Amino acid sequence: MENYRIEHDVLGEVKVPASACWMSQTQRSLENFKIGTEKMPPALLDAFALLKLACAAANEQEGKISKAQKEAIVKVCREILSGNYRDQFPLAVWQTGSGTQTNMNFNEVITFIGNQNAGESLLHPNDIVNASQSSNDTFPAALHIMASLQLKNELIPALEEIIEELKRLEEENKGLIKIGRTHLQDATPLYFSDEISGWRSMMEHSLRQLNQNLPFIHELAIGATAVGSGLNAPKDFGVRVCKILDQATGIHFSSDPNFFHALTSKDACVLISGILKGLAANAMKMANDVRWLASGPRCGIGEIEIPANEPGSSIMPGKVNPTQCEALTMVCVQVMGNDTTIGIAASQGNFELNVFMPLIAYNLSQSITLLADALHSFTIHTLNGLKAIEEKMQQNLNNSLMLVTCLNPVIGYENAGKAARYAYENNLSLKEAILTLGLLTEEQFEKHVRAEKMV
Repeated sequence: MENYRIEHDVLGEVKVPASACWMSQTQRSLENFKIGTEKMPPALLDAFALLKLACAAANEQEGKISKAQKEAIVKVCREILSGNYRDQFPLAVWQTGSGTQTNMNFNEVITFIGNQNAGESLLHPNDIVNASQSSNDTFPAALHIMASLQLKNELIPALEEIIEELKRLEEENKGLIKIGRTHLQDATPLYFSDEISGWRSMMEHSLRQLNQNLPFIHELAIGATAVGSGLNAPKDFGVRVCKILDQATGIHFSSDPNFFHALTSKDACVLISGILKGLAANAMKMANDVRWLASGPRCGIGEIEIPANEPGSSIMPGKVNPTQCEALTMVCVQVMGNDTTIGIAASQGNFELNVFMPLIAYNLSQSITLLADALHSFTIHTLNGLKAIEEKMQQNLNNSLMLVTCLNPVIGYENAGKAARYAYENNLSLKEAILTLGLLTEEQFEKHVRAEKMV
């Protein structure tokens, strides 16, 4: 039987495992919310540690806590940020919708370890570690800090990386003409580099959309306390905290200009999630293009070759599948689902507080991490080894009947359509059909039907 100690709170005594650094409220949450396997994301734990560190520094500046208390809190927070004590944050996502128990989990762990380090009862989870704060403003603040850090450190670098790789592929494939496709049907020609430029521009648009809207997720609720009135917090406490966070992260956080908005509205999370969904849609299109163009290798389009990273079948020897494309598209579907969840959750801000915040944090963190990881994996395992098969591109180009489009000004739309249909029905080349129908001479055909003039 595991040893335990007795902790107490306003509801009475609670048995806590002797090895645990948490106290009564964390233990009550563990016992009352045995739901699912989803835990608070690691990125949120980092955000909370940064926030508690900044709040301690601001409280010391305001004379709310002593220098020794501030230093004790900061020391524990830095240890958490270095990866220590992660097992001390075991709470489920499926808890109180304000995230109160996670806030108290942090307050209790910081108190317990800080007092151990000091050898005295220096800290209290509510009076000292939670001074000038409420769960109602710390959780939404940590949520925004989490998203800001993940975007800066994970997703934006992955987007910049894939954009550079696509630029390289554009340069490598300059001048190479291939047949275009619309509605999955043959269309007029284009440069392969231009097709790649479309993929690049989609990634660039998503990156620009993120950068343009980051200021909204950089606004923090800290200082609002319980309902947005700032009760029990010094004036401009949120401004002080943001300045300290600026120095710690290099991100320009700002205090939300309206705390009543900050507590009840999660519109910034919806905005960022929507941009992530847009990125997922772009990435889905790019990954699908790549696997269609690489289909075959003999009985598909087969215009590009992608790396053979692993055997593709347990029964068909030599088969290679576009597995990175499949992984990326699955991630895209998950992100789209997460966006729906975030949107519905954000609509549930009743009166002065939204109580779906742990769910929003979990889904937003997952979307950012999955997209960052999947885009990086797709870049290094697919795009880095993507090669054009020029012979196949040329063969498909020469075999296409849509080159007839360039003859519209010469023989008219109806005659051009008649020639294309005749060629298709009689299994002829476009040139053979035009000559058979007597629409042009061979010399005239060669003069006008030139793919390089159509791109």
